[in-house]
Amino acid sequence: MVGDFNFWNARRHPMRVRGNGYWELFIPHAAAGDHYKFDIVGPQGQQLPLKSDPMAFAAEMRPSTASIVLDETKLPHPRPAPANINALGAPMSIYEVHLGSWRRKGNNEWLSYRELADVLPRYVRDLGFTHLEFLPINEHPFDGSWGYQPTGMYAPTSRFGTPEDFCALIDACHREGLGVLLDWVPGHFPDDPHGLGNFDGTALYEHANPLQGRHMDWGTLIYNYGRTEVVNFLVSNALFWLERYGIDGLRVDAVASMLYLDYSRPAGGWIPNKYGGRENLEAIDFLRRFNTEVYARFPQATTAAEESTAWPQVSRPVEYGGLGFGYKWNMGWMHDTLNYISKDPIHRKHHHGDILFGLHYAFSENFILPLSHDEVVHGKKSIVGRMPGDEWQRFANLRAYYAFMFAHPGKKLMFMGCEFAQEREWNHDRSLDWHLLEQKKHAGIQSLIRDLNELYRSLPALHEMDCDQSGFEWIVTDDAGRNVFAWMRKGNDARARCLIVANFSPNVYHNYRVRVPFAGKWREVLNSDSAHYGGSNAGNVGEVTTLEGLVPELNLTIPPLAAIFLVPEN
Repeated sequence: MVGDFNFWNARRHPMRVRGNGYWELFIPHAAAGDHYKFDIVGPQGQQLPLKSDPMAFAAEMRPSTASIVLDETKLPHPRPAPANINALGAPMSIYEVHLGSWRRKGNNEWLSYRELADVLPRYVRDLGFTHLEFLPINEHPFDGSWGYQPTGMYAPTSRFGTPEDFCALIDACHREGLGVLLDWVPGHFPDDPHGLGNFDGTALYEHANPLQGRHMDWGTLIYNYGRTEVVNFLVSNALFWLERYGIDGLRVDAVASMLYLDYSRPAGGWIPNKYGGRENLEAIDFLRRFNTEVYARFPQATTAAEESTAWPQVSRPVEYGGLGFGYKWNMGWMHDTLNYISKDPIHRKHHHGDILFGLHYAFSENFILPLSHDEVVHGKKSIVGRMPGDEWQRFANLRAYYAFMFAHPGKKLMFMGCEFAQEREWNHDRSLDWHLLEQKKHAGIQSLIRDLNELYRSLPALHEMDCDQSGFEWIVTDDAGRNVFAWMRKGNDARARCLIVANFSPNVYHNYRVRVPFAGKWREVLNSDSAHYGGSNAGNVGEVTTLEGLVPELNLTIPPLAAIFLVPEN
């Protein structure tokens, strides 16, 4: 051990081996705040770069890389989040945040954890979101990795303050009634000299063979899930964030890259499993153990998988052959619907199936509908930047798309800036463009998100059966010529119903008939074409009564590039 407590002299504190790769040493005069590292001699007698502590609870900010002694007994425990906030039948609307670029000070400096605690949770709660999800906050050396190449798995990044400051942020979120989810990266790690790579002069945490041990896309190293010690390290880390910081759930990054041995590899560039297949059997076992441990120890917590393939039963129990996640990101929904909404309305009739197809598999998993950070970078444009037409049509398209998302089965996730139609792509080195809210069209989008969240939370029909096929019924699927869809969302109660009619054309349709289950008045509880949001104010003046006849029908005015929500009068 070398550090401030021994003047970084490697001869002062040699460690003792206890077998099975465990080394130990007690240093009585090491104090909280001291910096330290491991000085390791490799198996051939080679001197290795000084290594940070893989288990360190605090670390220096880049470019410095030392670990920091922390008095863990002085860390406060954040108050708990509301009970059952992660339940399948509860509303879950997630605001995804990169802490370094949500908002910055005038000189482009980061806000600290405590400064964020003063403003971020209140803002998110005011907009009606139920959860905050942070991009990885584990210590990481490269800002441009957004935290997805961590070196300090147990240390909140020192960019924004101390572990105590991070506790204050979590406590503030829980005080506002928000659940907190963390992005967690057990799929790979960077090969920085002070990190886990070649830790003791051998492939300790990774595979020795680069066909197994290195990701070609990211230039990172892959954990060896076949080693019990590595799996224990990762599972312990997952439990650590839930226990020590009161985190309410973990979203696991890049699960597909873990499941497939040939992930993004050319023919001959990978090693099959023992049965000759491409499934990573050790990674599958690890994910099942991770989920089993999390739910056994923290039954109120949840896990979510970013899994971009059709791997079966990602969010089904381990005992039934699933991977055991609570939720899965619905990447197919995201790709199909963004493809549809980015088309000019005149061409959408040829892509009608992009909207319909997602309902064929919408209940095969417990899905989260993600409009994440990955959709607003690398030349993809912002979400509003993909909308076709003139300025009015672009914003009307966006309002219709957001309304469609909140009416669709599945939990919701939206990356910061999308809630007020950020025009430019996300840049991790600068703040969001908050000045856009001075313009009515952007403020209107923000108002719509606030009202959609309120409606989603308050109407059981929109959230109670998000993951149950009996909570959804198509009403209109075949009107491709007019780009119109209609469906019914259902809650547990017999009269908990919400009719949604979406018009993805710029035309107003009068006298449009839609069948409904109950006769009487139906209230129009939200119209994305309202002038309050920047729309043209076409609609049904708040309510409509069913026509006389054997089957109850509504005679509706359907506004252009908009969605309307109607519920039966009690």
